[in-house]
Amino acid sequence: MMSPAIIGLSGILVLLFMLFFLGTPVGFAMGIVGFLGFSFLISLKAGLNMIGAEIWSTFSSYGLTVIPLFIFMGQVAFYSKVNERLYDAAYNWVGHIRGGIAMATVVACSAFAAICGSNTATAATMTAVALPQMNKFKYHPRLSTGAIACGSTLGVVIPPSVVLIVIGLSTGESIAKLFHGGIGAGVVLSLLLTLSVYVICRIFPTWGPAGQKTNFRQKVRSLTGAIEMLVLFLLVMLGLYFGFFTPTEAGAVGSLCAVLIGIGQRRLTWKGFVASIVDTLRVSCMVIVIIAGALIFGKFLAVTRIPFNIAAWVVDLRIPPVGIMAVIFMIYILGGMVMDALALLLITIPIFFPVAMQLGYDPIWFGVTITVVTTLGAVTPPVGATAYVVGGMAQDVSLEEVFKGISFFLPAYLLCILVLLAFPQIVTFLPNLMK
Repeated sequence: MMSPAIIGLSGILVLLFMLFFLGTPVGFAMGIVGFLGFSFLISLKAGLNMIGAEIWSTFSSYGLTVIPLFIFMGQVAFYSKVNERLYDAAYNWVGHIRGGIAMATVVACSAFAAICGSNTATAATMTAVALPQMNKFKYHPRLSTGAIACGSTLGVVIPPSVVLIVIGLSTGESIAKLFHGGIGAGVVLSLLLTLSVYVICRIFPTWGPAGQKTNFRQKVRSLTGAIEMLVLFLLVMLGLYFGFFTPTEAGAVGSLCAVLIGIGQRRLTWKGFVASIVDTLRVSCMVIVIIAGALIFGKFLAVTRIPFNIAAWVVDLRIPPVGIMAVIFMIYILGGMVMDALALLLITIPIFFPVAMQLGYDPIWFGVTITVVTTLGAVTPPVGATAYVVGGMAQDVSLEEVFKGISFFLPAYLLCILVLLAFPQIVTFLPNLMK
């Protein structure tokens, strides 16, 4: 009979086959492989009991309600046309310099990510809003699509982030502290992506022609279109920081305020409100299915002992802790290229989180930093979710051209990871100030 480890590796290969050749949704693929593998190793009855127990214990948790609430807040903001006002404000401030419209796109992505929390939603939004403007000023498609695709990944780093919520639920760490830790990491990544645009335009001056100049009055006036979303973001984050409400209550308050702002400005129509509910249900169900599938697949991997063997191998490496962390990050980078980031985190956190704690790393720092690391998977083939969104909506630009544009921004991600590794206080400063 095959050893459990061989069966586990076979299960992983079957999972990859289902994802890439059969096109099975990642949540269902993990659930099917996990159930069959667990049942094969233990028994069919044990497999059925495992599914029932795991799904019930996870989804009866009150804490999980935070996911649809923050998703709903982002959807309401989207259908209230917040994205257009945020882009207009960013364009008025930096659009007049070379590559400025691409910089404005990254800045707008950062702002929209702060209320949306989804990279694919940010990618779709900014492609529709920013790409026509960059085409109008004859931006090179590699710069325009690369800036949008990479700027959109900020949606899973800057809070509120569904990925950070799931990490908090998986590790038992404070979601509020993870959110505040994500602010520092998000700012660093935003600045590095903006700097990348500047460098690209220095190397290829014709790629990013300057936009129209605006006076100071126009700059200030443009901020009025985005200030209410800044107030919404501060309300949620400061409420969490000072302990006025829990993450779930923060999601509820943020959703209510987003609806009131949309209605008060007469930008949220009844049709948009209904669409935001439908999209929230769709995205929430997708996330929940991925979580369920990852839990089942994780139980299968646990009985194969593969996670424990990998953890033991990493710990036993005769290199300094920072070297071990670099190996873990490399595993996440490679894994993110072939698997959905959320599913990858759910499977690997039980493996590497205890290792990081054993090495003495801060749990909030580790949770936020691996979120940044796995964002690479959203822009690198073959998964590259945001790249596919941008390529699908940019009708005159091939997917190959989108990936070529993204390649110019990849050093920014690697530099961000190195900065967070060298200066963990960037992530831990705000969480350590919390009560």
